[in-house]
Amino acid sequence: MIIGDTIISSLEFPGNLSLVIFMGGCILKCPYCHNPEIIDGGKSVKRDEIIEKIENSMEFIDSIVITGGEPLIQHEDIKYILKYSKEKGLKTKLDTNGCFPDELRDILSLLDYVALDIKAPFNKYEEIIGSAIEDKVRKSMEVCMDNDVCLECRTTYVPYLLNKDDIIEIAKSIDPDIYTIQQFRDKKVLDEKLYGTPIPSREELKKIADTIKPFLKKVKIKTAEFGDEIIK
Repeated sequence: MIIGDTIISSLEFPGNLSLVIFMGGCILKCPYCHNPEIIDGGKSVKRDEIIEKIENSMEFIDSIVITGGEPLIQHEDIKYILKYSKEKGLKTKLDTNGCFPDELRDILSLLDYVALDIKAPFNKYEEIIGSAIEDKVRKSMEVCMDNDVCLECRTTYVPYLLNKDDIIEIAKSIDPDIYTIQQFRDKKVLDEKLYGTPIPSREELKKIADTIKPFLKKVKIKTAEFGDEIIK
């Protein structure tokens, strides 16, 4: 299997301390990608090395987060890891861009939490990220909503690429357990043209979140300065 790295984090799975596994490879090239170094892969490791990493972390963690890249490219490998993690009593979370709804359905019973990227209004996917994957994303969202898994949809708010009306349109077209607006940061991006793009402030994100609250069950903003904040 191909991975980028592993870390221990208290941020990736709300309320849990996780071993986070960054899977290598992605079929998208989003201009604001913050892990561009693993789009085309990473380092090759054996499954048993990851299992050993889980074993060695059991004293500290209560969950596993599989992120990327796009983890579902390596569907069979993550299925193996998730089965082992559940056998050990760990909670499980998957981050995905929604490109592989059938693979997602296959492993959903092994997941407690899915974070699904909604990168743009569905009619603007190709314009914003250069890939018309909106039907697959919709299907992935429906797969989660039809099953007993916590679904978080999340959008990275990138000025110049998205505006307030885009977020409102997204909010009206989804029905997750949680919707998160993430702060764009230009510290590391795929498209160098985005360096110097204004970083949206907490106050700006909060105003947008206040506007969309009536359409959703729960709204959250995520910033580097303040972390995750539920908008009440």
